Amino acid sequence: MPWLLIDNSNTRTKFALADATGILETRAWLPTPDITPEALAATLGGLDFHGTLLCSVVPEKARILRDHLAARGPVHPLNYQSDTGLAIDYPHPAQIGADRLANAIGVAARYGAPAIVIDFGTAVTFDVVSAGPAYCGGVIAPGLGAMQDYLGKRTALLPRIEIDEPRAAIGKSTVEAMQAGAVYGYRGLVREIISRLRAEMDGDPVIVATGGDAALIARGLPAIQHVDPDLTLEGIRLAALRNLH
Repeated sequence: MPWLLIDNSNTRTKFALADATGILETRAWLPTPDITPEALAATLGGLDFHGTLLCSVVPEKARILRDHLAARGPVHPLNYQSDTGLAIDYPHPAQIGADRLANAIGVAARYGAPAIVIDFGTAVTFDVVSAGPAYCGGVIAPGLGAMQDYLGKRTALLPRIEIDEPRAAIGKSTVEAMQAGAVYGYRGLVREIISRLRAEMDGDPVIVATGGDAALIARGLPAIQHVDPDLTLEGIRLAALRNLH
């Protein structure tokens, strides 16, 4: 019988079924603020699984998920005490987000180490895995969507825009100017952080991007070698393989 994998992030929560061979089905997703026992019953009703691997960065919603799923088998919350297959080279391991651990597990298994994982979500995180493999830490910066939301909310005349590839750096409208600032500016941020991380690492890391804006930003950054939208779920699946019995 498969496991249920849950990627409970700040913006949305993904559910997938998986077993030792791979991810079988990405079942559904819910906006994280909408997670309630009733919504979970409607989303997960009828699914057959034994055990849940919960990767959560939202403690309030994690409690709802654990309580709802406890009757359907063991629920393992991914954290630094889990069996991850990675060493932890980090002075305060309890501060490592579960999603960052999942990405580190996934990248080491799929692409090897040393590696840098860039996850473009509500925040953009850069996580470093040494050749050990060991989780070493990284960088947290505001996500692209969060930066755009800030402009829309904090300025009287700037609208909230859809992020897309700019036609040119010189914007010929407010929307074009904002798109250029967002995409080109964000690529500059990512490029500089990659450069700094590489300078502090031993060896030549493989660089992998995941998350909602990964494909758009990576399009203009040759340093990013792979875009892997399922990397976090794969890391959660591998954690399930080690921690659910």
